[in-house]
Amino acid sequence: MRTITLLQPRRLVFGSGCFTNACEYLAALPQTHVHIITSPSLAGHARNIAGRLAESGKSVSIDGSVAKEPTIALFYEAVATALEAHADCVLGLGGGSALDLAKLVAAFVSSSQRVEDAFGIGLLKGRSCHLVCMPTTAGTGSEVSPNAILLDEAAALKKGVISEFLVPDASFIDPELARNVPALVTAFTGLDALTHCLEAYTNKFAHPLIDTYALQGIRLCARHLVAAVSDGTNLEAREGMALASLNGGLCLGPVNTAAVHALAYPLGGEFHVPHGLSNAVLLPEVFRFNAAATPARHAQVALALGAERKGTAMETALEGARLLEELSRACGLSADLSSYGVTRDSIPRMASAALTVQRLLRNNPRELTQADAERIYGQALFR
Repeated sequence: MRTITLLQPRRLVFGSGCFTNACEYLAALPQTHVHIITSPSLAGHARNIAGRLAESGKSVSIDGSVAKEPTIALFYEAVATALEAHADCVLGLGGGSALDLAKLVAAFVSSSQRVEDAFGIGLLKGRSCHLVCMPTTAGTGSEVSPNAILLDEAAALKKGVISEFLVPDASFIDPELARNVPALVTAFTGLDALTHCLEAYTNKFAHPLIDTYALQGIRLCARHLVAAVSDGTNLEAREGMALASLNGGLCLGPVNTAAVHALAYPLGGEFHVPHGLSNAVLLPEVFRFNAAATPARHAQVALALGAERKGTAMETALEGARLLEELSRACGLSADLSSYGVTRDSIPRMASAALTVQRLLRNNPRELTQADAERIYGQALFR
């Protein structure tokens, strides 16, 4: 069994209503200025936190500019805003975009390093600013992962910084904060969480310690995702999906994702297809492709999704691929991405871009060629 390192926040609080615990924690910190990075839709929550912290004597500033997946340009603007505020504690409040940006701002607000020099694994030099994350969606698991993603608009590709310094000092996961998340966003983010768990379990570098998190996350998604999409006020479903997302986040550091995410990046980078939708559309075809290499592992995923055991591992695995398609349909998602401008002519270009994401493709249980990538795109996007 290979050696594995599992990094987690020093304080991890999970449960409905723990929003209050987060405010108490922030108020008790020795840091004097809390800088909140969030999205416009969460302005009310941010002001609520700011008011509570102001009563405790903290200075508070709010950057509510995260209206879309963050770009390199937006990152540098956010760092400048945090510097102007003299932030010594950053709170990320929101979905994966807000959390990823908050993590990077905390790392770079007192650093002379350029983010372009930190893309990759273990290249970030450090972080001195205190970092707290509070997710409001159940998907990326960014609140516990060492990963943060930015869109490089010049390259039309998403790029990641992976570092132990991006693991927050504290994370507070309150499923009640997701009650007002729209159904489609719930579907996108939930299928992202499922993909994290699934790709970790079927990964070339899968590990028994992480398998536990991955399989639990898959089971939770199969049980709760459609219910959360159908009724956002269903707290049991919201709690189940928040836990699934947490499990997926814990998988990302020590094992990470593979071909689904690598193939999804060009869809997001060039065509701005929502990340969870990209994953959902590609997942069944990549699952079938990889199952040929490791049918037993893929059969276990199928069973976790609720499939009945078939005569062979491969037959069981293929039933899992069918269930993945059913799950997407039950969430109201369509594989037709033509409305985003995706065309058949774009497939070779996307395949070439995906093959540059070797930090993820090296994890895939089956080697992926240009021809393979083009075939998967064609089968997934143009049924």
